[in-house]
Amino acid sequence: MDRGAYRERIAEVMAGSHGAKVGYPIELRELEVIRTAQVGSGLLRVTFGGPGLDGFHSYVPDEHIRLIFPDTDGVLRLPVKDGLSLEWPAPRPISREYTVRRYDAEAGELDVDFALHPGGLASDWALAVTPGDRMNIAGPPGGVVVPTSYDNYLFAGDITALPAIARWLEWLPRESTGWVFVEVTDATQEIELDAPAGFEIRWLHRGDAAPGTGDLLEKAIRTVTVPSGQNVYAWVAGEAGQLRPIRKWIRSELGVGPKDFLIAGYWKHGIANFDGEE
Repeated sequence: MDRGAYRERIAEVMAGSHGAKVGYPIELRELEVIRTAQVGSGLLRVTFGGPGLDGFHSYVPDEHIRLIFPDTDGVLRLPVKDGLSLEWPAPRPISREYTVRRYDAEAGELDVDFALHPGGLASDWALAVTPGDRMNIAGPPGGVVVPTSYDNYLFAGDITALPAIARWLEWLPRESTGWVFVEVTDATQEIELDAPAGFEIRWLHRGDAAPGTGDLLEKAIRTVTVPSGQNVYAWVAGEAGQLRPIRKWIRSELGVGPKDFLIAGYWKHGIANFDGEE
């Protein structure tokens, strides 16, 4: 897709009746850490900037970038530009995928929110980083474009999904309606959400249970009833295994069509570099 075509495709999907993925030209950038800030007790926001951010593009809430880390021997191996995409060396460099939380072209700032968990490569990096440190990022390779014409929207997930959910709620027209379910440890992980007034927001407190276990999120989602004659777009993310019964229920019992939902496994128990599951 050439540099003009993807913009036309975004507009086409926005004017349509179903969501769709749209690819963007993929860039490699070296960015500078500007500052960090705690967001609730479970997220740490790292704000990037610097000349490398010039020309960054961001259009819709569901966009991701890859942070590229040095190998275990300390050597940083980077992909190289290949037309509108990147060519990655083999074996593939160590990287982690994160949501574009906020991009402000005028201020020259990019925010990425990191879910904090002991022993996580990116989480530990975010906790240790200081202004002036540098990070190489790739992407975003595209985004999930969703029309704002759905009657209702359903957003759900654990704390790893919270940055994307927060951006979705900021992005939607103020007359939008729907449901939000977020599973967190306790009230300290709750954050302020700029949601349209017509959204029902429920924080689900997991307590001492391990992340990605139990059916708290599934039970909450099963309370959703879509009014007769109305449609819904569903977006759910979190631990891959936990999402399987939710995916089945949304497709079969809620009756959401294949072009009207995205259910993404952001992480999976026992896999350090889980590459996503939809």
